Amino acid sequence: MSGTRPMRAGSRDTRLPARLALADGAVFEGEAMGALDDGRIASGELVFNTCMSGYQEVITDPSYAGQVLAFTYPHIGNYGVSPEDDESRRPFCRGVIVRDLTDRPSSWRSAESLEAFLRRFAVPGLTGVDTRRLTRHVREAGAMSCAFGTASEQELLAAAKAEPGTLGMDLVAEVTTGAPYLAGMQGAGRRFSVVAYDFGVKTAALRNLVGFADVEVVPATTPAAEVLARRPDGVFLSNGPGDPAALGHVVREIAALLDAIPVFGICLGHQLLARALGAQTYKLRFGHHGGNHPVKRLETGAVEITSQNHGYAVADGTLTGAAVSHVNLNDGVIEGLRCTDARAFSVQYHPEAGPGPHDARYLFEEFRALMAAS
Repeated sequence: MSGTRPMRAGSRDTRLPARLALADGAVFEGEAMGALDDGRIASGELVFNTCMSGYQEVITDPSYAGQVLAFTYPHIGNYGVSPEDDESRRPFCRGVIVRDLTDRPSSWRSAESLEAFLRRFAVPGLTGVDTRRLTRHVREAGAMSCAFGTASEQELLAAAKAEPGTLGMDLVAEVTTGAPYLAGMQGAGRRFSVVAYDFGVKTAALRNLVGFADVEVVPATTPAAEVLARRPDGVFLSNGPGDPAALGHVVREIAALLDAIPVFGICLGHQLLARALGAQTYKLRFGHHGGNHPVKRLETGAVEITSQNHGYAVADGTLTGAAVSHVNLNDGVIEGLRCTDARAFSVQYHPEAGPGPHDARYLFEEFRALMAAS
C-alpha cells in the first residue's frame, strides 16, 4: 500500500522540540508531549521514580504535588490508562518526563492513551529525554528546581532558578478535600469507625480501610475536637506532599489526638506524627520514589519490599516517646515508629501499594487490632 502515512495528533510525527533546564544549569533536549503547548513553560522540583509499571498510579498520587516526575523506566504508556487505576481525582504533579512515550497503547482495560489523559488534565510533559543521564545527574546533584518547554534555553534556565521547590511549602492545602465525605461502601453490623485525615490520601489506602471500617475523610485543617466529637474508633493520617515542617497547625491537632484515640499514619502522616512527638524532619538528597525499597521490620527481622514516595524523613536521634520499628536498608532512614506512651504507630512507606506484593498489608490489620483492643 502506497501513500503518505497520516499524522496523529500528539504523535512523534508532530511533536515540537523542547528542553528541560535544571537550576544548576544542566540542559536536556526532548520533545513536547501531553499539555505542553508551544510557548508554555512548566516548572517544579524534579524527582525521579524507579517503578517499572504502575505509571498511572504514580502520576495520580497527590504526594507529587509541586514536583516534576521523571520515570527511569524507558518505555511508558504501553498499556494506556484505565479509570479504575486512578489514585486521586486528578494528577497534581507539575509535569511528566519520559524516555519513550507509547503512541498506541495495547490493553483491553485501556480507556485512553496516557498522552490523552495528560492533556485532559492539563499536565505538560517531555518525551525523548535521556532519562538515564538525567537520573544519574539528580542522584549526584540532588533533587532541584527545573523548568521545561519550547521557550529559549535562557528563558528556561531563568524559570528553573526562580522556581522555589518544596522546602518550607504547605502543598497539602492544594490536594486536600474541601469537605468531609464517606469513603466507599459503608458496612452493616459491628464495624469500626475511622476518621481519615486527607493530606493527599490515595484511593488504595481508603480501599484497605473500608475493608474493616466505616471511613469518613476530613480536610487536613479539621480540628482534633471535631474529630473526637465524631466518636471514631481510630484516626488515620494519610500520605501527602510537601515539607512537614510547614504544617505546624496540623501537628498541633495530631498531638491533641494522641492521648485520646488509636492513630495510624503513613508517609507524610508518619512525619507529622513524629513531629507531634517532638522529632525533627529533614529533606532527603533526592528522596525515595519507587517500588523496590527494602525495609527491615526490627521486631521480626523480616525484610519487606516497599513502595515509597517522599522527599523528607524523620531525623534519627530526635524521636522521643516512641521507638523506631522499621529502617530502610538502602540508607538507614527511619521507616517506622511505635509510640511508647500512646496508642499510635506509623510507617514512612506505602502499605496500601503492593510491590512485595503484599509484604506490608499486615499494618492495616495491626490498626484494626489496636482499635479492637481499645
